[in-house]
Amino acid sequence: MQQQRDNGLEAIQYLKGVGPARAEALARSGIRNVEDLVYYLPRGYIDRTAMESIRQLRQRLSASHHSPLFENSEVALYTEVTVVGRVVQKELRSLRNNRSLLVVTIRDDSGDMAEMLFWNGIEYYRKRFHVGEWLAISGRPELGRYGQVQFHHPEVETLDEEDAQTYRQGGILPKYPMTQAMHRARITSKVMRKIIRSALERYLPELRDPLPKSLLEKYRFLDRATALQEVHFPTSPQRLQQARYRLKFEEIFFFELLLALRHRGLKLRSRALPMLQKSPRARQLLDSLPFELTGAQKRVLREIIADLQRSEPMNRLLQGAVGSGKTIVAALAIVYAVDNGFQAAIMAPTEILAEQHFHTFQQYLEPLDITVVQLVGGQKQKLRRELLEQIASGEANVIVGTHALFQQTVEYHRLGLIVIDEQHRFGVMQRAALRERAMQSYQQADVAPHILVMSATPIPRTLAMTLYGDLDVSIIDEMPKGRKPVMTKVVFESDLPELYQFVREQVQQGYQAYFVYPLVEQSEKLQLKSAVEHYEYLQQKIFPDLRIGLLHGQMFWYEKEDVMRAFKNREYDILVATTVIEVGIDVPQATIMVIENAERFGLAQLHQLRGRVGRGAAQSYCFLVTKDHFRYHLSAKDTAAERSATIVRLRTMERTTNGFEIAEVDLQLRGPGDLLGTRQSGLPEFRFIDLVRDGNIISEARREAFAIVERDPQLRTPPYRQLREELLSRFQEEMMLLDVA
Repeated sequence: MQQQRDNGLEAIQYLKGVGPARAEALARSGIRNVEDLVYYLPRGYIDRTAMESIRQLRQRLSASHHSPLFENSEVALYTEVTVVGRVVQKELRSLRNNRSLLVVTIRDDSGDMAEMLFWNGIEYYRKRFHVGEWLAISGRPELGRYGQVQFHHPEVETLDEEDAQTYRQGGILPKYPMTQAMHRARITSKVMRKIIRSALERYLPELRDPLPKSLLEKYRFLDRATALQEVHFPTSPQRLQQARYRLKFEEIFFFELLLALRHRGLKLRSRALPMLQKSPRARQLLDSLPFELTGAQKRVLREIIADLQRSEPMNRLLQGAVGSGKTIVAALAIVYAVDNGFQAAIMAPTEILAEQHFHTFQQYLEPLDITVVQLVGGQKQKLRRELLEQIASGEANVIVGTHALFQQTVEYHRLGLIVIDEQHRFGVMQRAALRERAMQSYQQADVAPHILVMSATPIPRTLAMTLYGDLDVSIIDEMPKGRKPVMTKVVFESDLPELYQFVREQVQQGYQAYFVYPLVEQSEKLQLKSAVEHYEYLQQKIFPDLRIGLLHGQMFWYEKEDVMRAFKNREYDILVATTVIEVGIDVPQATIMVIENAERFGLAQLHQLRGRVGRGAAQSYCFLVTKDHFRYHLSAKDTAAERSATIVRLRTMERTTNGFEIAEVDLQLRGPGDLLGTRQSGLPEFRFIDLVRDGNIISEARREAFAIVERDPQLRTPPYRQLREELLSRFQEEMMLLDVA
């Protein structure tokens, strides 16, 4: 019997219809036991009630074919569809250049026909499909020249008579992801359905429900076993929807429960010294500003000050686009902390950004008799010794620096507020190390600093709730008064001479420009423009009379910082760079951003790069240079162009400068894993929840999780003890770190 066990779960080779060969193929696909099979979810369903007929699909495509390009402000994202029909014809067509095309035509019960077009592997597909057989076709449809529905190399599943009959009678057939290993082991979709049905029969009877009875009754959830049965073999579209909702809620609920414990644990395990004194110097700084804070800045500042007045440590994320005014909000909070007798530290990811913050905070704070010092790597020993003495004695009120801030040699004097800029560039351990240094600056072991983390990378609301569930979130969603939006335009390569002339005119008026390229050096494999090659081209051929600098990631850090400093000091008119300037310094006179091969950049990158200009009062411009063949797609009154993520990105950049709107589109295009990098962000691999579209479920689960932890912070009482056990089984390592295991 022991041989039938794998990690305590029954091995799948003993299930009906599997055997050693198929078990090996499934194992190569990551399916090693019965539980893996149960959670090997359908990637879609063949559902007659929810699917369009070919006739309906043709009518919809025909209607959208003539719709205006921007009939609303949202970007339409084109998704795949599934149709089911019987093969009525196969035709091999000869094309120019000795090429061929296989056209397989199907007809469904509506009487309309659709064509599958195969350009590659023609012989394989010619033998695979037979006139008279039923097929389920999934792909992105197009309208052909004569108005017929076409699919180019779609995903195709052959349905036997039994499956076809089930479909025609209104039954719902699950479609599973199929790997090459499965195909070689002759595991068809129908075989997979039978194997999973056997797994469910074995697994579900002993399954217990981890959700408390109160939640099951409140939301009228299906029990877990029924939900899993329905998600594989739905008895109706309504039951499938109920099952998916239940499983999505459960999955995100336990992750939010973990975040709630972390959030509560930070506050339970340590306390902050409340800052209750009024701050005359914060009022003085506010009155001295040559501008008025926006409503969003005032709201966020009130939230931060309220946190500082509590005896629980602040853990707040401050989000705002580049140029939205996060720095002055942080400066006012820092002055408030200093007036209450505390030190403050600002940690930046690079030395040049730290230096910029140092000069900015000096400018704001030194007229108020607040001492600001800078602590970075590479400082001379004598200077460093003096700085460390000033920090330890409390003579230094504000310390600006990089990773050097949390080194063992640094001793603080009542470090009460930590501000972390571009927080996504620091790991959890680095933030924890600085917090630990701060805690050592008090005589009491349980006193912790307040922490404010800032990010100029807009994160959609649903993702922020999930990723930063243990942080309170403040958003500056309003730009300063008088700040002009950056004018953004797509430019084609044939228009470059006109663009070069515009850049020259702007430079003659005293402004500066960035030219950004995707590569450092020319690549034989990628036909993309390189920074080095075009630096030489621009300097020698286009702007021989202008001063041009070069900046890329392969330079030493001190070389990069010298170039950026020279650009800021206006020693260069134009800076040719790679995306190394994505998070860079503030150069108010830089008003032009030219991004070459713009189609190769992601939305978040394009938005960050655009944020390098528009920092002053002058009108700024961002030009997205792309190949001439995109000209038709961008001007076409045809939603078929929406299929290309490239087109969506360029259109979105032209249409809006709102970072959160851009982030929403980026999330839809790329998904959260690609957007953040799952491992880097700390997000688990979610099976059910869709972080793009399931914001309402995330909100409900978060509210319930935080309410439960508020009632029972250790999850020890009988109604919630099983939640603690489930958390331990799902997140053992994280629970150990929380010290609640």
